[in-house]
Order: sequence, then structure tokens, then C-alpha cells
Amino acid sequence: MIKAWLHAARLRTLPLSVSGIIVGTGLAGILGVYDGQIFGLALLTTIGFQVLSNFANDLGDSQKGTDNANRVGPARAIQSGQLSAAQMKTGMWVVGLLSLLSALLLIKLSIPNLSTTAIYAYVFLAVLCIAAAITYTVGKNAYGYRGLGDLMVFVFFGLVSVIGVFLLYGEGFEWLVLFPAVSIGAWSTAVLNLNNLRDIDNDAQMNKRTLVVKMGFQKGKLYHVGLMATGLATWFFTVYLLAISAYNYYLFLALLPSIGLVLHLKKVLDTQTPASLDPELKKVALLTFFSALLFAILLNFATH
Repeated sequence: MIKAWLHAARLRTLPLSVSGIIVGTGLAGILGVYDGQIFGLALLTTIGFQVLSNFANDLGDSQKGTDNANRVGPARAIQSGQLSAAQMKTGMWVVGLLSLLSALLLIKLSIPNLSTTAIYAYVFLAVLCIAAAITYTVGKNAYGYRGLGDLMVFVFFGLVSVIGVFLLYGEGFEWLVLFPAVSIGAWSTAVLNLNNLRDIDNDAQMNKRTLVVKMGFQKGKLYHVGLMATGLATWFFTVYLLAISAYNYYLFLALLPSIGLVLHLKKVLDTQTPASLDPELKKVALLTFFSALLFAILLNFATH
């Protein structure tokens, strides 16, 4: 049973989900306001939201018939018979409540750094994150079936994750934080886009109107290039500006994973078979994670 739940949790999605938390914390670290408890709870909360989303996707796609024999990629837990829909709903309740508890503890811990308005805003944001995690595929008006998944991933994985955790440390908004937030958001959206490119035929048959289904495979690939290029441009700008201003030239090493991201684009542009893009999801997700990890470590390497 434990193996079935781990399968449903889709552990390979977790590194990407915490990339924004790592970047936001790294930026706070150079200002001397790092707090291990805030970082740990932020990681735990984000992982909880991601697992909840994965459970909900398993349930929602199963209910709508999208998880079928034609779907490419690993079989989902309900689809493969490892878990029932009722069990998945119970799992969603448990993970959802634990995630909310973790989020509230995170907010409580950060109260000295926040205004009263900000505290209420973070509570609202926590509830919104849970709602967004569930309604991506669950329900009659699931936004993932209406082409809104890309926007939501960009906002939550990028802007909310990076800027949100940075503000928890109490330093207020810094305009520079916006650029790496865009990078992580764009690359995270690119991972979703790869998923949608891979599944384009089955999604179209099941009336899952992703952006790729709406624009077609070839235009979907060009859209992917745009996402990756946006992420790379803002990432290069962030690294360059921080490296030069802080005389921390080690930070340029954080650009190394970007080489893999550039090479990835050739694979996407050359492929004509949607199913062959499946390995690229893991590649982009891990390269994004390692970019974030290197950035945070190297950013603080010569600062302290």
C-alpha cells in the first residue's frame, strides 16, 4: 500500500516544485535574514501542495477518462488499479489538511516579519494554493481542461514561490527578485508544456483543451522555445547582475545547467513524435532544480 501511495505522489515532480523556494531563500540569505525553520516549513508546505495536486490529477483525469490506454507516460495509481477513487479522495483530505496546517505554522513563525494585512494575505494564499491544486483536473470547470494550466503554473511555481518565500523573511519587496521568479515560472510552465505536447493526441480526443491542443503541435513547440528563452534570458540577467555587483564570480557556475536547457531545445525542435518528448520532462525539471540549488549555494558562497 505504501508503494501505491508513493507512486501516486509522483516523487519525480517534487524537485521542480521546491525550486522557487530554494531561489527565494537564497536571495534572502545574501541579505542576512536566512531562517532554517522558515525554509524547512516552506519546503514542507510546498511539497504538500504538490503531492495534493498529484493526487487530485490522478483522480480528476481518471474520472474524465483521460487516463486511458492511449496515454503516454507512467500509469497513474487509479488507472493501474493500485488505489481506488475513494482511497484517493481520502488521501487528498489528509494531505490537504496537513498542507494547510504546515502553511499556518509557517505563517505563525513568520508573524514578526509580516504586517497584519500580509498575514491575512498569506492565509488566503494558502487556501488558494489548495484550491488550485485540486481544481486543475477535478470538477466540471477544471481549469487544466480549459487551457489555463500554464498561467497557473507560472504564477504559483514562479511568482508566488520565489517572491512569496522571500517576503516571509521580512526584507520587503526587491525588484530584482522578480527576474528569477520569472525564470523558475517559465521553466516550470515549460515542463507542463512538454507534458501537454506529449499528450496532445489523447488530450484532444478527451476534450482536454490545453494550450497545445488549441494551437497545435508545431506552434506548441515554438511556444516552448519562447518559454525556455524567457527563462534563460531572465536567469542570465539575474546571475550576471548579482555576480558583478557582489564581485562573486563563482555565481556564474550557476549557469552550467543552462547548457543542458539549451541543448534540450534542439531535441524539442527536431522531434515530430509527441511520445518521444516524455524523457525531456524529467530533464528540464531536474536542470531547473539544479540551477536553483547551485544559484542559492553559490550566491551565498562568497557572501558569508
